[in-house]
Amino acid sequence: MTPRCAVLDDYQDVALSMADWSPLAGAVDVRTLRQPFRSEDEVVDAIGDCEIVVAMRERTPFPATLLDRLPRLRLLITSGMRNASIDLEAAARLGVTVCGTASNIEPPVELTWALLLGLARNVATESAAMRGNGPWQSTLGADLHGRRLGLLGLGRIGTRVARIGQAFGMDVAAWSQNLTAERAAESGVRATADKEELLETSDFVTVHLVLSDRTRGLLGADELRRMRPTSYLVNTSRAGIVDRAALLRALREHWIAGAGLDVFDHEPLPEDDPLRTLPNVLALPHLGYVTRRNYEGYFSEAVENITAYLAGTPVRRLG
Repeated sequence: MTPRCAVLDDYQDVALSMADWSPLAGAVDVRTLRQPFRSEDEVVDAIGDCEIVVAMRERTPFPATLLDRLPRLRLLITSGMRNASIDLEAAARLGVTVCGTASNIEPPVELTWALLLGLARNVATESAAMRGNGPWQSTLGADLHGRRLGLLGLGRIGTRVARIGQAFGMDVAAWSQNLTAERAAESGVRATADKEELLETSDFVTVHLVLSDRTRGLLGADELRRMRPTSYLVNTSRAGIVDRAALLRALREHWIAGAGLDVFDHEPLPEDDPLRTLPNVLALPHLGYVTRRNYEGYFSEAVENITAYLAGTPVRRLG
């Protein structure tokens, strides 16, 4: 019987056009699914007959409770080489091979700056006014040159964000639990003594940390109150790093000037969520990694992963 493969969360309906799937012709029955799932029951109903699943990032989680309900599943592929929403221990216990694909880090760097610049120059507000025949110039932009950019995290993405800030003439500082002054200096960045100093002295704060037990809720009410009422927060990393209730209060009570957000606790973001309508929020639907080059890489390597697995030599294994 020909094994079945489901490509999940193909929101744009482009998965089959982003790669050459012909090597699998006749060997695998491939189908794509566009709509997000609302429950584990929906996932089981949709892919319970599949031996192979291609997941897009963390759009559909695969905890142990779900994996236990997919007895036919043998190969699970995720875009990217890390996916915190897949229970790798449960997959190993159940004999499910998990493989990843390469991912370019430039797209989230670029989107960080799209959000930061959009906030600084009130792009959404002024563009909406142009389209709706609203007032001609109603806002004052925030300057970047000479202002401080504070980075929470100076890894591969944070380092590139720092370089762009420096090109704008910004004073760039960074903090993370393990960041040393020597490591920051290598990138021409000043390491702050603690995150409180970073928050208190920065005009723009961007988040570039991995979500973990140490970073979950890292920015709560106490931290957000330390930011200036003229400062902006940009999060293209993971929503859980910023406490949602505290962020909503900070935005409503104007503890900060605004926030640029590409990640949310629940995705897709519910239609009635206040983050969709708060006037000082610039929100995007998790587009950080959604570019043509990334998608071409994801799906081309997914085909390679499936081919290698069928040949008995899995590649890019995780866990």
